Amino acid sequence: MAQIHPSAIVDPKAQLADNVSIGPYAIIGPEVCIGAGTVIGPHCVVEGRTTIGCDNRFFQFSSIGAMPQDMSHGGEVTELVIGDRNTVREFCTFNTGTFKEQGVTRIGSDNWIMAYVHLAHDVQLGDHCVLANNATLAGHVHVGDWAVIGGLTGVHQFCHVGAHAMVGFQAHVAQDVPPYMTVDGHPLAARAVNLTGLKRRDFSPERIAVIRQMHKLLYRSSLPLDQAVAQIGALRGSVEGADADIAVMLDFLAAAKRGIVR
Repeated sequence: MAQIHPSAIVDPKAQLADNVSIGPYAIIGPEVCIGAGTVIGPHCVVEGRTTIGCDNRFFQFSSIGAMPQDMSHGGEVTELVIGDRNTVREFCTFNTGTFKEQGVTRIGSDNWIMAYVHLAHDVQLGDHCVLANNATLAGHVHVGDWAVIGGLTGVHQFCHVGAHAMVGFQAHVAQDVPPYMTVDGHPLAARAVNLTGLKRRDFSPERIAVIRQMHKLLYRSSLPLDQAVAQIGALRGSVEGADADIAVMLDFLAAAKRGIVR
């Protein structure tokens, strides 16, 4: 049975799995579904059509599943879907989606989300990401797996941040950040490959060398972007296991909507 504090307000239509814990003064709405082992802390509000997976922990005072902050939103029923084993610290705000995209804001699994993080409508957050305090993701932002976004960073609507990228402290992200890159500064600039992150994830020296070559082609060769992309594609087959890394980069560059940080 779920453990519900006597002061919590849980709608009888909400679906709570075994071992869910609902803290003091929390409010759980009628269309909420919460998976086994998830802990909802004191004073949290979970509302809307929100599905939360297993073994998540939400600290106190977060607002999860509120309607989007979109002036064109007409009250349509949209969703927030959250995976498993996420840690969500204090005062976070996650909104449901809009039908400008797929109607779903989606958060993956194993993410570490610090205090005051805002995930707006239609955000797509991958797995194993770290979002530091006060990171703010506007509508339709996509973030790849293992990305790190520094504290007090704002990401403009429709921007994409690639897998394994790292965005520095207090950055203003108004263009897409390619995978594997470290970016920071005002204006935002690509500084280097995220070597520390790649080494922590057991990328081999040979794969890292290929990623560094992709960085060189994008940022140090003075090539037009289309020529740099062609030469990145030519790296395929050069190192065992690196073709998947090259594919991640090429797919990202092909889908870039706002131009890349360059």
